[in-house]
Amino acid sequence: MPLNVSEIPALTSESRLNAKAVGLMAGWGEYPVIVARSLKRQGYKVIGVGIKGHADPAFAQECDAFTMGPIAKVGMAIRFFKQHQVQHITFAGKIHKVQYFRKFAWLDYIPDRATLRMFWDFMITKKKDRKDDTFLLAFVNLFERHGISVLPATHFAPELLVQEGNLTGSKISKSQQLDISFGWQLAKQMGGLDVGQTVVVKNQAVLAVEAVEGTDLCIQRAGELCKQGGFTVIKVAKPQQDSRFDVPAIGVGTLESIKDAGGSCLAVEAGHTIIINEADVIEYARKNKITVVALKAGKLTAHADHRDAA
Repeated sequence: MPLNVSEIPALTSESRLNAKAVGLMAGWGEYPVIVARSLKRQGYKVIGVGIKGHADPAFAQECDAFTMGPIAKVGMAIRFFKQHQVQHITFAGKIHKVQYFRKFAWLDYIPDRATLRMFWDFMITKKKDRKDDTFLLAFVNLFERHGISVLPATHFAPELLVQEGNLTGSKISKSQQLDISFGWQLAKQMGGLDVGQTVVVKNQAVLAVEAVEGTDLCIQRAGELCKQGGFTVIKVAKPQQDSRFDVPAIGVGTLESIKDAGGSCLAVEAGHTIIINEADVIEYARKNKITVVALKAGKLTAHADHRDAA
C-alpha cells in the first residue's frame, strides 16, 4: 500500500501529550532503552512490550509495566496497553527481518486472533508484499483500528536526530566527495523502492546494496568484495520515509562494522538519521580514522565541513 505522505507525522513535535502513560514496543538494540529513559524524564509512565527474541533485558528495568511477546501476538500487546490505559504508543528498535526466512520460522509467527487477518494476507493469500513499509504499516494500522495511535519515537527523543556537519572534523577527500554524491542518489532510489537505506561505494562503483540482511551485513559483504578497503558507506532516509518506523539509525556498532570491513567514511542524512550515543560514535570514529559526515541532500556545505563535533 503506498504511503500517503500527508498523513505521516513529522519526525519531531513540540506538543506534549495529554496522557499519563505512553506505550513502547521494543525491538533490538539500545534505542528502546534510551527512548524509555527520555519518556520518564518527561514525566510519562512507560508501558513496555518487548518483542521476543529482540528486546534487550535492560529495557524491562526502564518500564513501569512490562511484558514480552512474539511479534505475531499484536492482540496481546493491544490488551496489555489498554489494561494500562495507554492511548498512544511508539516503536523503537530494530526488527531482524532475516529471521522470517529461517527454517520453520512460521512456528514463531503463529498469529493471535487480532493479527490473523493481517498475517493471512502476508503469509497465506500473499496479497501483500513483505516490503518493510507494507509490513510495518500494517502493524500501525492494526493498533490504530483498536484506538491506539502510533507516534514517532523521535517525538520523545528529538535530540537523537543527528545535525548537519562533519562529526569527526577529518578532511574529506575528493574521491570520498564523489562517492558520497554518487551513492546518495542510488541510496535514495533504493529507498524509494523500499529495498534498503544503505549503499557502499568505492571509486563511484557500487560494492553492496542493503536488502533484507541489514546494514551491518551489507557493510561486511562490501569488505569481502573490496579487499583494498577505503570505501564509503551512505545511509539515508527513504523519500517516502514514515517517521513512525524504520527511521535510519547508526551507532558504535555501525562504525565497528565499517572498521572490520575496511571502510573509511560514513555519510548519513542530517535531521533524518538517529544517532545512538553520539559522543561514543565520534570518539570511536576518530580513534579508528573513520570520517563521519551528516549531510543534507548529499551536499557538503561549508557549514557541514566545519562543524565542531568536540
